Amino acid sequence: MTDDHMVFPDFTADEKMELENIKTYKKDLLDDIQKLKLEIDKIMEEILSFKSGEENKALEKSKRFSNGKKKFNMDPKKGINYLVEHKLLDRSPQVFAEFLYKEEGLDKTAIGEFLGEREEIHLKTLKAFVDLHEFSDLNLVQALRQFLWSFRLPGEAQKIDRMMEAFATRYCNCNADVFQSADTCYILSFAIIMLNTSLHNPCVKDKTTLERFISMNRGINSGENLPDELLEKLFESIRNEPFKIPEDDGNDLTHTFFNPDREGWLLKLGGRVKTWKRRWFILTDNCLYYFEFTTDKEPRGIIPLENLCVREVSFARKPYCLELYNPNSPGRKIKACKTETDGRVVQGKHQSYTICAANAEERDLWIKAIRASITKDPFYDLVSVRKKKVINQTPHDRPIQNP
Repeated sequence: MTDDHMVFPDFTADEKMELENIKTYKKDLLDDIQKLKLEIDKIMEEILSFKSGEENKALEKSKRFSNGKKKFNMDPKKGINYLVEHKLLDRSPQVFAEFLYKEEGLDKTAIGEFLGEREEIHLKTLKAFVDLHEFSDLNLVQALRQFLWSFRLPGEAQKIDRMMEAFATRYCNCNADVFQSADTCYILSFAIIMLNTSLHNPCVKDKTTLERFISMNRGINSGENLPDELLEKLFESIRNEPFKIPEDDGNDLTHTFFNPDREGWLLKLGGRVKTWKRRWFILTDNCLYYFEFTTDKEPRGIIPLENLCVREVSFARKPYCLELYNPNSPGRKIKACKTETDGRVVQGKHQSYTICAANAEERDLWIKAIRASITKDPFYDLVSVRKKKVINQTPHDRPIQNP
């Protein structure tokens, strides 16, 4: 029997009325509860929808950020502009610097390219980037290891000049009592980088000795000598452990050859018995690389073009030849290296390199491209001018160090 059909024979009229009121109140209360449940369900749906929307926004933001990093690795300026346009980065040198310094997955060659530009925003970003490095209580080699691992130095001398000057200034600010001036730090830093190349590049036969390293750095501390103990410590550090240069694609050299100045099949004259061998040549970064096959990841030989010249020559039955030679040291071996069949890297034995193209037009295009790529050592002038300045300084000229 339901409440609606219950009979209350012993209840008075007032009691019956009260019961009816309770029944009505109960019904209204159940209706309200049902309405609340529906409202709660609706709100929960809205909350879930909002969360889903926020998750989708976060996911979309993450995808755009990842896309921006990929764009940066292919073209640093376009990548940064993309991130700014999508409000993922503020257009601020400090923000750019922290992005370059802290963000994982960035191509370190692209970082170096962005930092090397000369526009105001790039110069300020370079300073902010260098200031993120903490060099306090590090010797110069330790500081250089940290600095040169954070990006890859570009090839242009003027860009390297700006970067190394920023490094020297920062190092001296962190270690005020080590050098008389930032110029000293700048010169010694280049000397250390060149020492690293001398000691650990298999193509360099004449290795720098400790005595020569000390001698070449005489007088660079505003006309005074640096302590021999300091120079010996730096020398030993480099001799025991070369700089680790960032390789964005591991040991694969394909990134180096991604956008060459010129590439193609040529004939190269070489071997104990002089014979012509077909090789795939790639011209990039002031070096001429040659491979046995286009699919090879590592070259059979590398010919650095610094201080070399190229000219047209002709051989019997090979009329479209060019020759690489050293005009300042005729008869001396060109500094180059090659990979033997057993995998050993050895110094090349050529006093000149003779290469043959398929026709006159191709030969002339190769000569033009090689001449455009050939430069004298771009760092010699940078360092020598500054070195001359500090060696010739008198005590009166020396900068006063901040206390």
